[in-house]
Amino acid sequence: MTRTPKGPNTRLCHSGHDPQSYHGFVNPPVVRASTVLFPDAATLATEAQPYTYGTHGTPTTDALCAAINDLEGAAGTILTSSGLSAVTLPLLAFLSAGDHVLITDSVYGPTRRFANEVLPRLGIGVDYYDPRIGAGIAALIRPNTRVIFLESPGSNSFEVQDIPAIVAEARPRGIVTMIDNCWATPLYFRPLDHGVDLTIHAATKYFAGHSDVLMGSVSANAATWQRLNRANLVFGFCVGSDDAYSVLRGLRTLGRRLEVHQQSALTVAQWLELRPEVTAVHYPALASHPDHALWQRDFRGASGLFSFALAPGLDPARFLDALRIFGMGYSYGGFESLAVLVNLRDRTIRRPEFDQVILRLQIGLEDAGDLISDLESALQAAAG
Repeated sequence: MTRTPKGPNTRLCHSGHDPQSYHGFVNPPVVRASTVLFPDAATLATEAQPYTYGTHGTPTTDALCAAINDLEGAAGTILTSSGLSAVTLPLLAFLSAGDHVLITDSVYGPTRRFANEVLPRLGIGVDYYDPRIGAGIAALIRPNTRVIFLESPGSNSFEVQDIPAIVAEARPRGIVTMIDNCWATPLYFRPLDHGVDLTIHAATKYFAGHSDVLMGSVSANAATWQRLNRANLVFGFCVGSDDAYSVLRGLRTLGRRLEVHQQSALTVAQWLELRPEVTAVHYPALASHPDHALWQRDFRGASGLFSFALAPGLDPARFLDALRIFGMGYSYGGFESLAVLVNLRDRTIRRPEFDQVILRLQIGLEDAGDLISDLESALQAAAG
């Protein structure tokens, strides 16, 4: 009998654990461990047992990895201590002295900082490309290009990349593609299904969902998994089982939370589009977004993060100080709404069109009407 494929929320509720393996308990146990004992000298010599040392995994971290593998369609997942370390691990795993990497100019700021300050010291060439370049990236590929790093939509500016077109240029040349997929999560975009080799997340954000855990994850396809896993063994990245348990618990409600984030974000973004104090709203789910058709083609949904531009003459500090429900703070994906002023002047390709004042909003799980009222008061304050 052929079974109907399980929906995403059903999979989120049931992946990454087997209650019968833990005496029927619904949730896997939190296994805190450094030392793992071996039963005899032969096993010690061969390490022929599932667990050998705490940095190499525990039943708790393996449960989270299994759940993420299921979401991503991945051959394997590595957990790291933060989103940024999840970025640096695959870059270091697949780049060597003399290599060249292409990075989208809309990349997360700390990723750019690592690429600019660390990779050149290792003898690795770094160039940035227009996130809307698509198949045109072929003109930038060098004989020593080994990695193309994507992020879609882009941090703070929210350009959507034509990922299949870029992959089509990279794969025949043996170039590894990796993507920061924090915004969409694998529920709304599965990079490995589109030919990307590795997908990166700050599990701190939507996976955990409650602004109380720092963690990153890197998931790989079969072709890249062994090299990624070996690099992680060498570097010694690992996470604690308590944090892994918290992220696994957050995953159970990811689908339901994203539905609210998306609906509220669209409501707020549409309202902002009509305000005279706002000159542009950068949210791919809006029909007015220049990459809306591309987003519709490749994505299943939109999360709760977007940005907008204040009209000239408005005071962003007044706007932020007038907010009462939105907090001022970094990160996103938690239950609470946040607002920050962003600086796009580190861009090298797409800087000119973002010289205006840009504010980024994380739309949380509050009632959308209350968020709109808060924003309305802040816009009035910004206008003086």
